[in-house]
Amino acid sequence: MDFTELYRQSASLVAFSPGAHFILTAVQDRVIVRRTDTFHITRTWLVDGSPSLTQAALFSRSNSKHKSVAPLNSIGTHADGWITHVGWSCDSEYILAACAKRGVVHLLKLRDEDWNGRIDSGAEGLVKAEWAPDGRTILCFSDWGLRVSLWSITTGTATYIQFPIHPDKGYAFRSDGRYFVVAERHKSKDTLGVYDATQAYKLVRHFPLPTSSFSSLALSPTGNHIAVWEGPLEYKLYVLTLTGDVLTSFTPSSDPGFGIRDVAWHPTGMFLAVGGWDEKIHIIDCLSWSAVTTLDISMRLPASVNIWREPGRWLETTEGRGFLSYDRLHGPHVLSAVRPDPAKPNPKSGVAQMHWNITGSLLLVRSDNIPSAVHIFSFPSARETFSPRLRTVLLHSQPVLHARWNPVRKGNLGLCCGNQSVYTWSDEWQGESGEDEEMAECIGVPAKKFDTKDLVWAPDGKGFILLGKDQFCCAFEVHEEDVPQS
Repeated sequence: MDFTELYRQSASLVAFSPGAHFILTAVQDRVIVRRTDTFHITRTWLVDGSPSLTQAALFSRSNSKHKSVAPLNSIGTHADGWITHVGWSCDSEYILAACAKRGVVHLLKLRDEDWNGRIDSGAEGLVKAEWAPDGRTILCFSDWGLRVSLWSITTGTATYIQFPIHPDKGYAFRSDGRYFVVAERHKSKDTLGVYDATQAYKLVRHFPLPTSSFSSLALSPTGNHIAVWEGPLEYKLYVLTLTGDVLTSFTPSSDPGFGIRDVAWHPTGMFLAVGGWDEKIHIIDCLSWSAVTTLDISMRLPASVNIWREPGRWLETTEGRGFLSYDRLHGPHVLSAVRPDPAKPNPKSGVAQMHWNITGSLLLVRSDNIPSAVHIFSFPSARETFSPRLRTVLLHSQPVLHARWNPVRKGNLGLCCGNQSVYTWSDEWQGESGEDEEMAECIGVPAKKFDTKDLVWAPDGKGFILLGKDQFCCAFEVHEEDVPQS
């Protein structure tokens, strides 16, 4: 693993371009683009920190009672003009940089440093901006759930959708980008709108949802089905078609007490994993639309499970450099759990994350009851007998913050725990017998005062970005053919 030097960033705004040739970074009010092969700066822009005219007018009106006048660029605090969202268009041609508190989205062009565009939000404000899959439309979510504006940079016109429920988990695009589905709330009722992205987001379907307090939605990889579920007080999930037909509803036979925390579709769309505030994951078969098995996150691990444990004080021993294999544990093992405090709001319990690998042969699970462990369940292929089982457990000295599968390789996992290291697991290691074996490694980040808070894989799966508090670095795999011969 080869590491780059540290570079500045703010708000963890660092992103690979879709082709993995460039890295986009935001540093306060500046946008920087670097090449991934040399890390030389290719483009840099300083965005205008002035608010939109509507925001400026509202601010001036609120201060008129105090008879004070401020210049546009001094409205609010200096940090209000910092960039809050960045993103690449699908062809890496355009870049957006949004300043949500200023109500402004800046548009930049990679091949033309002088070209720029700007979207000013109105009185409704701005909380989030991102690209649509076509790379020529920008989604702008307003404050207070008033509307989502879809701006076309080709025509310069906008389409407005009223009353989206959530700006972060209440919408999705079909995998081919054809349809945009968004959960809306009209007259105190949950509804779903289906819009055709190829026809300027023309409304195709609009129907009521069976939920009483919508929490989130998940669109299947095939684009034929959509799962919606209730809020944290009721464990109930519905699966619908894009025409509004309810195919099934699911509630466990034994009431877990709270609702659903996470839902993940299998990459083929054949299964749906549902996890709640308890330690159970229900697998729903998309042929019969019934639960075919339940996976338990048990404290007791049988001897058949591969158990890897992070070595004690390895960072001090290696001085944060090089890599070291996990310790392999044998025999049954008992995990130590963290008991949530029911007196505190949002108790830390249940399934915190579920993530399928690219082929759907492995399911990663993190539980807040065992924050330092990562469970990996093995799923059979279509030709094998359906019998999912717990395959591997990774144990760490600190709680796991993020765990992410390689987007290209099916058996490669990266994770971080908020310290000066990154951890990897792979089942592609070639053993002495020539067969693939598991390998788990601790890799120190060769930098002082850098704690890895998050990691982002490159689209080609050959490296990742490691994010700290206000810095980042990149790590890339070194292959034998890349090493110069002496």
